[in-house]
Parts: sequence; C-alpha cells; structure tokens
Amino acid sequence: MTVSLEVAGLVVDLPGRDGPVRVVDEVSFDIAPATTVGLIGESGSGKTMTANAVIDLLPDGARTGGALRWQGEDLLQVSASRRRRVRGHEIAMIFQDPLAALNPTQTVGRQVGEILRRAGRPSDEVRRRVLELLDRTGIPEPATRSRNYPHEFSGGMRQRAMIALALAGSPALLLADEPTTALDVTVQARILRLLRDIQEDEGLAMLLVSHDLRVVNHVAHQVVVMYAGRVAERGPTAALLSKPAHPYTRALVDSVPAVRTRTALAHPLPGTPATPANRPSGCAFHPRCPIARELCRTEQPAVREVGAGRWTACHFAEELVG
Repeated sequence: MTVSLEVAGLVVDLPGRDGPVRVVDEVSFDIAPATTVGLIGESGSGKTMTANAVIDLLPDGARTGGALRWQGEDLLQVSASRRRRVRGHEIAMIFQDPLAALNPTQTVGRQVGEILRRAGRPSDEVRRRVLELLDRTGIPEPATRSRNYPHEFSGGMRQRAMIALALAGSPALLLADEPTTALDVTVQARILRLLRDIQEDEGLAMLLVSHDLRVVNHVAHQVVVMYAGRVAERGPTAALLSKPAHPYTRALVDSVPAVRTRTALAHPLPGTPATPANRPSGCAFHPRCPIARELCRTEQPAVREVGAGRWTACHFAEELVG
C-alpha cells in the first residue's frame, strides 16, 4: 500500500522545570492517500503535539526524534527552509479554533489568498482561486463574503473559511485538529461531510485529531488511541471500536453519551488522566484499569500486533478480544 506519511517512533521532548518532559513517546502510524486516520484520546494525551510535530509547529525548545517520512523524505532531517515549503503547500492544518487562528485585522479573502500571493501568483489569479475555494467550501456569496472579517462570520462559516485557507496551497495531507469541537451538531455534520467530499474529490490524506469517538467513527478509516503521550492501540476503525484490545479504548467506547437512554453517560471513565509529566511506572493506564495486575504496575507493555492490522500496548489484550 502506498503511504503518504509514515510516523515512526516519533518522540517530542519539551523543556520542563526539572528537565525535559517527553510529551510524545515512540508514536508510530501510517497515513495512505485518500484515507483518514483518527487520533483520539483525552486532553493531555499528546494528540495535538503529534500533529504539530508533523507540520513543525512545536514550541520553542522542543526536541524531536524518530522519523516523519513524508512521501519518503524524513521531515526531521531536512532544512528549515524545506520544512517551510512543505507547510501549507504539501501539508496543511485546520486549527481547532478558527477565530483564534484567523487574523482579525485582515479580511477572510486576503487570508485565504496569502499563500498564493507568497508563491508569486498574479493578483487576478489569486482572486479567482479565493472565490473558487470559498464557494467550494459552501460559503454563500463568496465575492461579498471575501471582503468580510472573521468576526463577521458565524462559527461554522469561520471553520469553512479555515478549510478554504488550508486548501489554498493544494496540499496532499490535511491535519485537522478538533475541527468541529465548538460547533453545534448540525453544523458539525455539515463540516464533516464537507471534509469527506473534499477528500474523495481530491484524494487527500487526512489526520483527524479528536476526543469524540462518534466523529472519528463517522470519518476515519484507521484509529490511533493515545494515552499519556503513548500509543495505547491502533487499527481499523470498525474492528477497533467494536472490539477494543486495550482497556483504555474500551473505557472510551463505554463512556460515549447514551443518546437513546435516560442516562447522560453509559459508563463514565473513572480517575484522572495521566499526563506525560506525571506518567506512572509500567503501563500508564494501570491506576485506572479494571484488569490491572502486578505486571502492569512494573513493566511498560510494548506495542505488539494482536491481529490483522491490530496493534496494542496491553499485556492482556487477548483476554479483551477473546
């Protein structure tokens, strides 16, 4: 299978008060063209930091290791100028909060066209492309709306403008960081449908960062579950969510709001999430795990294959799937 992006043993260290903190620890997965990989987990699990590492948007002082092979080229080994050329043109990001990501002092049309102007495109070509992108992403009256400022758009319209901006450089990979979190469910469904249609039309690969399993189940072909900066489990979406091979994945599935019953949550996930800064010894999930044993407290489980395309970091995965 052709692979657009191969994340292999990625590590990210951030400076901390008592020394470096490993916020992403040996994370590995692949994304193929025209497919979506969902990256899920609770807040602080390392999802956004992993996506930011791909596009080289890490905080000052961050150190990386492993490999980020983009169409065969390791982005961790190339020059800073090459990484800048990749960002926006080959790999683009849709940020979680478009109101914060968009410049409030510039019109939407000017921001969408910025990457084209930087590439030296003629002004009439830039305008045609901007209007085409705004229309493609479902913004009505694009000629008029292109002259509006971000605060004049609704939340759903701002997210559509952010998608148009991401598409302006004709990327082959989209990184979507919680693209529907702040939207109501009807707008959320429209944005997800739009992303799916664009992906099908243009053959884009996509990394979808989310904490919402229902969103991921709707659009992702593969799922990577992260906990405390590490991969807990990864595999095909349907198989992974229907029969988890890690207790953390099972707990996430069981905690999805039960819409058709009177209960707000089916089975809330107990305890406080571990973070890379306070990661327990052994399996990081063991303080919250219902099947934890002494081995889990002392030995960190390696990510291992437990079925066709199924990988998990649990000592007792066979008991869960069996």
